[in-house]
Amino acid sequence: MDINVFFNYTVVLTLYALVTAFTPGPNNIVALYAVSQNGWRRGKDILMGIAAGFLCVMVLCALFCYELARYMPSVTGVLKYIGAAYIAYLAVHVALSKPDESENRRMSFWKGFLLEFVNVKIILYAITIYTGYVLPYEASLTALFFHAVVLTVIGLSGCITWASAGGLLQKFLKKYNRPFNIAMALILLYCAAALAFNLQK
Repeated sequence: MDINVFFNYTVVLTLYALVTAFTPGPNNIVALYAVSQNGWRRGKDILMGIAAGFLCVMVLCALFCYELARYMPSVTGVLKYIGAAYIAYLAVHVALSKPDESENRRMSFWKGFLLEFVNVKIILYAITIYTGYVLPYEASLTALFFHAVVLTVIGLSGCITWASAGGLLQKFLKKYNRPFNIAMALILLYCAAALAFNLQK
């Protein structure tokens, strides 16, 4: 592999993955909210769900990349609306929740896990990485599984960074719970609108 191929394969892939991982999105907003409202001990459930779901989506996209690429127009047409609806549901949940409800209504493992399967951003992210940066250079299952793990680690690093901000600001955010919840809900609603109406383009 010459230096130009190495640059495209490693540096560009890493930059794209890092930018995608650390920019605002449903995973990062939900992680920030969960830890700010519940703390790390109780907020870890949804983080573990996001991690498990993220890895599953990365592996599924790796295994079925060619098939998904072939059928992506029709799949995306359905998934983006399902994803937008689920993210809008999370926005309503965030806007209506209160601090004293966090014990009974905290975000669960399964909410984090299911979020990944309707999060078109990471599905398209995985397919772009595999078809644009991995398969042209390393068309093997070993390479695909390796990148599935690496992409999950990079994605979770962004998620944990946002969650850490929520943990550090927990007391402040609980004091100003209502405006914070409304702001987070509006950001999630924007994410939902971006999926449904292609506002990100």
